[in-house]
Amino acid sequence: MKRKFVTNLILLLFLNLLIKPFWIFGIDRTVQNTVGDESYGLYFALFNFSMLLNIFLDVGITNYNNRNIAQHNFLLPKHLSNIIGLKLVLAVVYAIFSLGIAAIIGYNNIQFHLLLFLILNQFLISFTLYLRSNISALHFFRTDSFISVLDRSIMLVICSILLFTNWTGIQFNINWFVYAQSIAYVLTALITLGIVLSKSGRIKIRFDRSFFSVFLRKSYPYALLILLMSFYNRIDSVMLERLLPHPIGKQQAGIYAQAFRLLDAVSMFGLLFAGLLLPIFSRMIKLKEKVGQMVQLSFTLLIIPAIIIAVSSIFYSNQIMATLYTSNTEKSSGLLGILMIGFVGIACTYIFGTLLTANGSLKQLNIMAFFGMLLNIVLNLVLIPRFMAYGSAYASLCTQLFTGFAQLILACLIFKLKPKISFIIQLSVFTSGTIILAFLSLQLQHWFSGFLVTIFGSLLLAVVLRLFNIRNLYQIIRYDQE
Repeated sequence: MKRKFVTNLILLLFLNLLIKPFWIFGIDRTVQNTVGDESYGLYFALFNFSMLLNIFLDVGITNYNNRNIAQHNFLLPKHLSNIIGLKLVLAVVYAIFSLGIAAIIGYNNIQFHLLLFLILNQFLISFTLYLRSNISALHFFRTDSFISVLDRSIMLVICSILLFTNWTGIQFNINWFVYAQSIAYVLTALITLGIVLSKSGRIKIRFDRSFFSVFLRKSYPYALLILLMSFYNRIDSVMLERLLPHPIGKQQAGIYAQAFRLLDAVSMFGLLFAGLLLPIFSRMIKLKEKVGQMVQLSFTLLIIPAIIIAVSSIFYSNQIMATLYTSNTEKSSGLLGILMIGFVGIACTYIFGTLLTANGSLKQLNIMAFFGMLLNIVLNLVLIPRFMAYGSAYASLCTQLFTGFAQLILACLIFKLKPKISFIIQLSVFTSGTIILAFLSLQLQHWFSGFLVTIFGSLLLAVVLRLFNIRNLYQIIRYDQE
């Protein structure tokens, strides 16, 4: 099982490193620089608003289905026929709720127009993620890896034409950015559906009320968890745009988006770990295999980059933001370091939260997520009026560290995991060494040289401390040690 995890993780990381940095820094960043912070801030707030309520699109279906199909492959044809029908019904519910709340909080016609397409996009994303959960549950990880970058690949082509050529003869605006996403998501959903049907055989879409009722009762704890986590992960920019007066709210949301984009980028790679680990943990738990070694391996592979990213972002935030953006970089650079420290908590969530989800420990996770949401909303309400975007950044930092370490503790208690003292010492020495290395690297003449020295020097330190054991990783790849 270790071999399957490591080899597929390498493929998944390679494909995503090949495509997603070009999307984030070549397209998404260029769009913000082109349309301006205020226009992009409006889009960013609406995008996060559309994500807050997308629980109505999924109601826990994807995570529950991944765990269930991983343990019972034969259920795929039956569940696929019924769940596609259920997803269509949920899409209508989601649209009604989203537009209704948008009307209540006072969105105007321009905001409604963009929101309609963002609602469509959220449905297509949710539908594709459900289809992918079947592919990964069947352990077709390579196929899922290629699908994971398909939408971004299509967007890269479309947006490159719109941004860097004059073929359309129309000045680029934020609406075109949203339309390009819609086209890419439609194509990706259709291709993924075709792949799933090739595994399940022909199906007939059903609207079976009794199946819906039974399935929703089983999946609702997952739905509640996703809802609570969506609030404490995505409500910051919505509250910024709503709590602050026009146009300050949109501008602050745009400035916050500059730094949040980088956190979102590195979080995508944490999400790749979770996507691989959920079906693997689910099957291991069903077979009553010990998960300790898999947990330590995956945690080490994610927490080391998380620490390096957090430290390097703090020391080189000014230079990074000035290189990427053309406005307000002196404000967003301070936000970057604050948000990136929170990535350490996010890394814990992707490993230990996934383990708890695979185990079905939803009650404990939902209690944790409820307090995380409460903490985030209260901190935003208190801090945004006083500190604006910085208030949201501190709220995010506190929430991510609280929820991440809470899940680590829960996992250790439930699975009786006992971290080795030697591993804790190694990790502490590594963190201290990375900070010292970053401080010394500031003495180099060019900032980018110092930045690279921090990253590669830290990786070398991890190898020296035997946190990364190259020989063991090679043996895992070459031989299945389970």
